[in-house]
Amino acid sequence: MLLPMSPTDSVFLSVESPQTPMHVGGLQLFEPAADVPSAAEVFSQLSSGDDVAPLFRKRPRRSISTAGQWAWEEDQQFDLRHHVRHNSLPSPGRVLELLALCSRLHSTLLDRQRPLWELHFIEGLADGRFAIYFKVHHALLDGVSAQRLLQRILTKDPAARDLPPPWASRPAPRHQPAPPTPEEVVANLLRTARGVASDVAGIPSALVRTVNRGLQAQSAPISFAAPRSIFNVPISGSRRFAAQSWPLERINRIRRGARCTVNDVVLAACSGALRTYLSSLDALPEAPLIAMVPVALRVRDRNRESGNAIGAVMCDLGTHLADPADRLDTVRRSMKEGKQALSELSPLQIVAMTGLGMSPLVLQSIPGYAELLRPPFNLIISNVPGPRTPLYLNGARLDGIYPLSIPYHGQALNITCTSYADELSFGLTGCRRTVPHLQRMLGYLEDELTALEQAG
Repeated sequence: MLLPMSPTDSVFLSVESPQTPMHVGGLQLFEPAADVPSAAEVFSQLSSGDDVAPLFRKRPRRSISTAGQWAWEEDQQFDLRHHVRHNSLPSPGRVLELLALCSRLHSTLLDRQRPLWELHFIEGLADGRFAIYFKVHHALLDGVSAQRLLQRILTKDPAARDLPPPWASRPAPRHQPAPPTPEEVVANLLRTARGVASDVAGIPSALVRTVNRGLQAQSAPISFAAPRSIFNVPISGSRRFAAQSWPLERINRIRRGARCTVNDVVLAACSGALRTYLSSLDALPEAPLIAMVPVALRVRDRNRESGNAIGAVMCDLGTHLADPADRLDTVRRSMKEGKQALSELSPLQIVAMTGLGMSPLVLQSIPGYAELLRPPFNLIISNVPGPRTPLYLNGARLDGIYPLSIPYHGQALNITCTSYADELSFGLTGCRRTVPHLQRMLGYLEDELTALEQAG
C-alpha cells in the first residue's frame, strides 16, 4: 500500500543527485567501562531481532498510480543486516581515521530500493572507544529528529542493559487524551481558518518589510548582501568531515562577559575561523560573509496566547573586521535585529518569508547560475541543543555527539553544533574538492575562542 509523501519530503528526493546526497548524519563516540559488554556484543544486539517500526521499513517509490509523484511503501523484503553494519578502523586507529571513514560514508547515496537509513557500528580506535555513525535521508527524518531517535538507545543509568534499538516499535501511551467533541472540532476549524486567512492577507506587507530590510543590509529572512566566495559554487559528491568539542564553560564565560547568547559566541567563533581560513587561501571577500542561521522563536499567534515557529535569520558575520570583539558585536547586533524582525510575523508568515529566503538555493544546481548571480547567503550555521546530562549505552558512556549535515550546490560548507552535557561539539561538513584542508578550521576555531576570551 502506498502512503502519501509530504511536498517538502518529495522535494528532498527530487533535488538529490550523486553530487548532492540529501541525508543527514550523526557520529557518537563511546567510552566503555571494564564491566560492560564487548563491542562485538553491542553490535550483535543492535543487528538482531525483527521488531522494526513502520517508519524504518518504508521506502520511496513513484509510479503511474501516484501520477509520477513520490510516495512511501513498505519494503516487503526488509533486511536489518543491510541497514546495521560493522566497520573496523585501519591502524593506527586514530580519530583521524574515524573522521576519514565518516567522510566516505557520508559521501555515498542511500539505496532508494530500500528504507533510507543506515547505522554503522565502528570499532578499532586505539584508545579502546567505539563509535556509531547513523545516516538517514532528510525525506525520512530531519537532523533534530534523527538525533532524538539515536538517544532512544541511551539512558541516564550506567547500570541499564539491553535497551531496545532506536528502530524498535514503541508501545502506545497508556493514557490517550479524550477525542474532541464535534462542537470543539468545528470551533477549532473556524478559529484556524480565521487565523490563516488573516495571516495570508498579511503576507504581502510582510514581504515588503522583509525585502526592505534586506535591501538596507539589515538582518532578515532574505539577504541581498552576500558576497561571492569559494563556498558558493557547484560541488562534487565527495565529502570531508571535521569535528571537535569544546567545554561549554569556555563559551559561557565569553557569553557572560559580552552579555550575549551562546549562539552569538558560536557565530563569532565561526566568523573568526572563516576569516583566518579564507585569508590563508587568499580568498577572503572584502564584504562580510552572510550566514543563514535557523532560530526557534516564541511568536504571537492569533489562535493561542503564543506559538512556536522555526525561521531563519541572515546574519552578518563581520568577517571583514580584524578585531574579534568587533566581530562578536556585529554578530550580536545582527542576530538581535533579525529575531526582532521575525517576532513581528505570525508562524505562517515566518514560514513564507524563510521559504522565499531559501528559494534561490534551488536555482544553484542550474549550470552557470552560481557564476551569474550573487549567492543568497554564504553558508548555513546551526546550533542544536542536545542532552544536558551524561548518557550510556549498555554501560558505555557517551563521550561525544558530532553532527554531519548537507552541503549543496552553491553551499559547499555547512557548520552544525550540538551541545551535550558540559561540552559543545562542532561538526563541519564540506565538499572535499571545494573546501580544501577543512580540518584546519578546527585549529582556527580554537584560536578564535582564545581571542574572544582575551578580548573579554
